[in-house]
Amino acid sequence: MQLSFYKYQGTGNDFILIDNRLNEISLTTEQIHFLCHRRFGIGADGLMLLELEPGFDFKMVYYNSDGNSSSMCGNGGRCITAFAKHLGIIENKAKFIATDGPHEATIDEQEIVSLKMQDVKQVEAGDDFYYLNTGSPHYVKFINDVEKFDVKNMGYLIRNSERFKEEGTNVNFIERLEDNLFVRTYERGVEDETYSCGTGVTAAALVAAIKGVSNGKNNCFIKTLGGNLEVKFERVLEQNFYNIWLIGPAVMVFKGSISLA
Repeated sequence: MQLSFYKYQGTGNDFILIDNRLNEISLTTEQIHFLCHRRFGIGADGLMLLELEPGFDFKMVYYNSDGNSSSMCGNGGRCITAFAKHLGIIENKAKFIATDGPHEATIDEQEIVSLKMQDVKQVEAGDDFYYLNTGSPHYVKFINDVEKFDVKNMGYLIRNSERFKEEGTNVNFIERLEDNLFVRTYERGVEDETYSCGTGVTAAALVAAIKGVSNGKNNCFIKTLGGNLEVKFERVLEQNFYNIWLIGPAVMVFKGSISLA
């Protein structure tokens, strides 16, 4: 099979995108893992199929680089919105369905995509961490000197701890800098640090607001290894967040085709 694809990235979080509106493409776990492999395939943190869904502009079907279907991916949602505009499905606004429910998105002329995330109504406060779901589960911990921190090994230990080893969790290490947060994330399903994680920076921004260390009352600027993002939100009471928007660039890298056995 000759498979046509597009490669997109959002602050270094990269994805393979495939137009499956005709519903002719069905990939196995092994094939997806191969396509995402950075030595033998195209290379990506995840793969998405853009499909049709009644009542929506499109449906986002997301797989991690290990080939398994996954929960919501924020940067993936921004990239598939840019892909939908490239295909002529939308102009500057989108309404789509993902595994965690419906989403809205807008895209401007500079390819900045704003994605509306699901409301967050519960945040667990541990002894030295926070745990919440922003479409995907996230463990958030403040540390010092995050730039030099061993994210891969420490993230692996938390992700595979007794509590999280079965379902897995994403693990975020964050530090408050002068005018933003610096967030580094270990992602389940990738089982490594990624350059950026959209649901992760969203979780970090909400936790920073709870701790009172956010750089804005209703918004937060975030630095990742792959670039800068912004999270805007409204807050009611201590742990109730709504009207949450993840904002940042989404860029097409290249398009191509690949043979699959």
